[in-house]
Amino acid sequence: MNSLKKSLIGVNDYFALIARAFAGIVRPPFYFSEVFLQMEHIGVQSLPIVLLTSTFVGMILAYQSGYAMAVFGAKIYIGTLVSLSLVRELGPVLAAVVVTGRIGAGTAAELGSMVVTEQIDAMRAMATDPIKKLVSTRLLAGLIMIPLLVIVADLMGILGGGFIASSTFGISPVFYKKTIIEALCVEDIVMSMAKAVFFSVLIMTIGCYSGLYVEGGTTGVGRATTKAVVLTIVLILVSDYFLTVILLKMLPGLAF
Repeated sequence: MNSLKKSLIGVNDYFALIARAFAGIVRPPFYFSEVFLQMEHIGVQSLPIVLLTSTFVGMILAYQSGYAMAVFGAKIYIGTLVSLSLVRELGPVLAAVVVTGRIGAGTAAELGSMVVTEQIDAMRAMATDPIKKLVSTRLLAGLIMIPLLVIVADLMGILGGGFIASSTFGISPVFYKKTIIEALCVEDIVMSMAKAVFFSVLIMTIGCYSGLYVEGGTTGVGRATTKAVVLTIVLILVSDYFLTVILLKMLPGLAF
């Protein structure tokens, strides 16, 4: 019973943190320098690993699907499969998981260390709102940079798939591009960006919550970091399913 009560209190605190963080984005003072610093940390520093992973995922997807579709004489539609899979699903999920590994863990560890060393209390003593200073700035930076990383992941995955389609299956780049243009529609981009925004909120708020509500001193910081990463990845995968179902019903242009 105590565990259930503690869990319910934790859920309430989490949603209260989200509300305060969004309110802090539009309420002065505005910490623009901190936002730009977090944008560089979240976006620019995550770019190399997003480029690498998305390119190879696109190549693997094209390679596997190409051989499977060749049995039915349908390998010419590799571009269709690769582009729809990446834009609708793999691009947002892949970028979110990569960023979670880098940013979610780092955020939980950094804020947890600040709590343990009483830096958060010192900020309050100086009349500085730690939620606005530490959480709102990270949330805003994540909402800007993570969707951009998803766009990069989509493009690089499609390019990687195009390389395999051309070099392994003899599909011309012009035809590959044509199948992609015919397959994708505006609704696909809307789905990709909607997922990117939702995942951004999950990544940044769970990392911040785990750090700010750390318990158990320095040992608790390690537990909070692990908890933040595991919980975020699980929620990304679970919410991806429900977002897909909802968006497929809301956006009729997504139907095959």
